[in-house]
Amino acid sequence: MGTIGFLHTADAHVRAFRTILAERDPRLREAHLVDTGLLTAARRDGVEAVSASVEDRLRRLLRDGADVVVCTCSTIGAQAEAVGRAAGIPVLRVDRPMAEAAVRAGRRIAVVNSLDEAAATVHPLLRECAAEFGRDVELVDVECNDTWSSFEDGDLLTYATGVADAVRRAVLGSRERVDVVVLAQASMVGAAPLLRDLSVPVLTTPRLAVESAVELVVGAAI
Repeated sequence: MGTIGFLHTADAHVRAFRTILAERDPRLREAHLVDTGLLTAARRDGVEAVSASVEDRLRRLLRDGADVVVCTCSTIGAQAEAVGRAAGIPVLRVDRPMAEAAVRAGRRIAVVNSLDEAAATVHPLLRECAAEFGRDVELVDVECNDTWSSFEDGDLLTYATGVADAVRRAVLGSRERVDVVVLAQASMVGAAPLLRDLSVPVLTTPRLAVESAVELVVGAAI
């Protein structure tokens, strides 16, 4: 039927994406590759410094049968897409489907991030998607960098709660309403259920990325 490859920079993402794919289309196979060093190196040396390593990991996933590779790390996602294009490898950055959905949902977008590097990549993506759809957007940063250490320590509940608290303060405490909230990193998916009471959509990257990847693989097979 087809195989979706996943390039991760955190072990925690394997279970999350595996679960989503099984719910969406259990007929599809999956291949996961985790390299935590990619994110560490990208944050230390810049994303371009990991290009060769990213290409190597993408090719490994191709050898494992992947028809398309989802890069689940927002920080290196743009670089993975660029490397994929140059190498002829189909790559979907995890935040692209979310960005497309966000600019369709409204003009004023709250962008939630716990890593400055992730914010630096998702902002251009949102503006790129807005331009493609002929939309005008205003990006409102919601930073929660103090929560990242909890994710690194594997304390996902504390991390999700911290992210949700930051969103709630930003959305409910602002005099100007936002139209949509984007949780810019795959690591933040656990915060979404804690924000169901908000009156605006809260978008996450994993499910939308899997949906798009499934369409790419199934569409290619037809």
